[in-house]
Amino acid sequence: MPLTINIDLSDEDLQHFAGVVESARKEASDKSNAEVVEAATQLATKASQSNPPQFVKDRLLMLDSLIAMLRDEGWGLSEADAANVRSALAYFVSAGDAIPDNVPVLGFIDDAIMIELCARELRHEIEAYDDFCDFRQREAERRKLDPAGVGRADWLEGRRDELQDRMHRRRSRDFRGGFGSGFGTGFGGSSSYGPVRRYSDSGWRPGPFRFR
Repeated sequence: MPLTINIDLSDEDLQHFAGVVESARKEASDKSNAEVVEAATQLATKASQSNPPQFVKDRLLMLDSLIAMLRDEGWGLSEADAANVRSALAYFVSAGDAIPDNVPVLGFIDDAIMIELCARELRHEIEAYDDFCDFRQREAERRKLDPAGVGRADWLEGRRDELQDRMHRRRSRDFRGGFGSGFGTGFGGSSSYGPVRRYSDSGWRPGPFRFR
């Protein structure tokens, strides 16, 4: 019989996680996109192979989306936007686990919580990227193309620019004082964040779990 467990994080808990993220961000400040992506991919792969609980599996798909954003030539993030995502993924370069990863069932719970918090910080980026991937998938199918091979096709530019502009406007509205002054400063009371839209599975993306 399944068992449901709810996890409530206090403001103090969130500030603790924020401190961990800020320390990891500073430690990984000299890392390239590729190095950060590789570290996050290794954790995602290790976690997925451990037969984790559904809570962890759902968060791994969020992590997959963040990894794909930095890999995706078609999405073409600016350096400033890539730095936002890299700051979130920096935790996984030198993660100090509260729960060792080799503990059965629970080993990746703390990593999953961190992914959830990072995804909430980047929910506008995730939503915009999901919409972009869905659009690319539909248009590629209509044009009888492989979405994995379209790169920065001309017909993607308008939609990409529109979605990234929407992402910037929403981030400016909701996250004043967030990444602009250092990742983690936005962690606080839950009222600051709406729910993270669940990962869309309808569009190809170059994440570790999404090669098609």
